[in-house]
Amino acid sequence: MWHDPTVTVKVGIAGWIDKSLIDSRQFYPMNAKSSEERLNFYASQFSLVEVDSTYYGMPKKENSDLWVARTPAGFTFDVKSFSLFTNHPTKPMALPKDIRDQLPEKLREKNIYLEQMPPELVDESWDRFRDALEPLRAAGKLGAVFFQFPPWFLPSSRSLAYVEQCQERMFGFQVAVEFRKPEWMDARHLEGTIAFLRSRDIPLVAVDVPPGHKTSMPPVYDVTSSKLAVVRFHGRNHDTWDLKGAPPNLRFRYDYKDEELTEWVPRIKEMEKSAKEVHALMNNNYSNYSVKNAKQLEKLLEAWQK
Repeated sequence: MWHDPTVTVKVGIAGWIDKSLIDSRQFYPMNAKSSEERLNFYASQFSLVEVDSTYYGMPKKENSDLWVARTPAGFTFDVKSFSLFTNHPTKPMALPKDIRDQLPEKLREKNIYLEQMPPELVDESWDRFRDALEPLRAAGKLGAVFFQFPPWFLPSSRSLAYVEQCQERMFGFQVAVEFRKPEWMDARHLEGTIAFLRSRDIPLVAVDVPPGHKTSMPPVYDVTSSKLAVVRFHGRNHDTWDLKGAPPNLRFRYDYKDEELTEWVPRIKEMEKSAKEVHALMNNNYSNYSVKNAKQLEKLLEAWQK
């Protein structure tokens, strides 16, 4: 696939090595057995992908080098922030061994939070994260680093200060923010949230989720950065959205209908007017649903232009 540099809307999926996608045998050729072969094929079909492995463990520079080498010019990787930096509980084993070994013994026994770590190890963790992504950034293949904050990350001046700190820690990198607490978008906080993100030129990640649930984020699609706008599609599975302990491939098990994706076409086209680039990512990772729906959205966007 030749990636047209004039295309300002990129469509892709979250995770090209998702087990459910591979097991479906409905996307990758039978001879695409390795991670390299699958990425090569994926990059022939789409110009954008989201990396979620960086959430579960500190990324490695060697992997970034490989991803650069295995994809064509114009291909883009959006990368999820390491869980430690978004106030999620993090397994000590997810840290590099030398950092883990420097933790106080009591912190090595259970999940840890960033605020529990010694300041020098916090600094070192941020340094490692940036260094690991540098090959992607230097090659022009890094889109945004997604900071997806949990439901307990509440709207407050302290939270905004932390978002600002994350951006400063990632100086030279594009960051984007996805909130998981609906109050960020309610009548009391929405205006301030949007104003803050615009003042920092930080993209707000718009989301498509099952509407009507207590945990459902509204589809706010204000463009808060002139550089980038992002939409992530999580599916609309009402039955599993609030199911406690549901694995991601069950929670996001949803095959979008054309009319549901069509709702987003004018919104995305409107975003395109205000942002240099728009990223649309399918996170409905079950079987081949994500790649199927990504292709559907691409066709709908192309048809809108004709």
